[in-house]
Amino acid sequence: MVEDPLGRLVGTVTSYPSRTAVPGGATLPLAAVTRVGVRADRTRRGLLTAMMRAQLDDLRARGDVLALLWASEAGIYGRFGYGVATRGVSVRVRASRSALRPRGPGGGAVRLLDRSEVPSVPAAVHDAIALRRPGGITRPPGWWDLTMTRFGDEPLLAAVHAGPDGDDGFVLAAPAGHGELARPLHVLDLHAVGAPATAELWRFLLGVDLVTHVEAWQQPLDDPLPLLLAHSRDHAVTGVEDETWLRLVDVPAALAARAFPTHGPDAGSLLLAVHDTLIRENAGVYRLGGGTAERVGPLGAVPAELECDVAALAMAYLGDRAPSTLAATGWWTVHDPAAVPRADALFATGVAPWCGTHF
Repeated sequence: MVEDPLGRLVGTVTSYPSRTAVPGGATLPLAAVTRVGVRADRTRRGLLTAMMRAQLDDLRARGDVLALLWASEAGIYGRFGYGVATRGVSVRVRASRSALRPRGPGGGAVRLLDRSEVPSVPAAVHDAIALRRPGGITRPPGWWDLTMTRFGDEPLLAAVHAGPDGDDGFVLAAPAGHGELARPLHVLDLHAVGAPATAELWRFLLGVDLVTHVEAWQQPLDDPLPLLLAHSRDHAVTGVEDETWLRLVDVPAALAARAFPTHGPDAGSLLLAVHDTLIRENAGVYRLGGGTAERVGPLGAVPAELECDVAALAMAYLGDRAPSTLAATGWWTVHDPAAVPRADALFATGVAPWCGTHF
């Protein structure tokens, strides 16, 4: 928070404590950064830069390994070391009780929730499943309180899926508009473990009476929904956008916690040089491989095979972008072309990273 000489608020940057999952299953302390802004008559004076620098120093002192945010403007946060780490796909699906393939995955049961059960029941489900996917984060109680306040007395459809091991998915949705020709249902929050739970929640949504189509924003890139439908053209992608931006606050700790495969035809070690102009302790050459990573020397002291800044490292860290793609587009610098397939193998993940929590 920044005040002018008269004590008036002119800038803020805040965060709340959370945890996130990284490839390999480890969870790390994370700062969910939000409420970043400078008053309109105090911009272009270095206030944002000063606040972001101060926040990074504070997060590092607190022991946060990572910081995450949703960017209102894409051109702001790269200069502070943030890179796009997860993306989401927005979809529009034609509603029908027979929309899903009859021989597709499914099972379990979907039950509607009373208003009194929201948010306690979906919050408990989210707590149990959020960290199963890289990029997922925990939600503090205040997140749910704020979200439910926004709904007020507006109509809200809430349902939970129960599988063999208990509740494993939930959805919150709301009707949008009352037109004669188009009666959409908007998915506000949907999390599920696996294709069966996902299928049953979508079967429920697409079978709601008087609904012509269902719209969902920022779903996972590898969402199984298109393959669950009987007719692929019932599913239309309306956009693919950046979801969360990641900042590696403590690069050695972040790399050491992430799993790097030891098997496969291209597996092996990699020497990666990382630049960080804001947190100089992060800069150095790292050896990745053998299941983990370690810093082996300062920049220039050890020959690196590949090189990037901390923002470009964030783009590959959770598995959203392959190093070969980043190298081909100039985000990473290649000193040894033979290292590129090794880097792809080391950073590869079996699931697309996704957060699914807006803050």
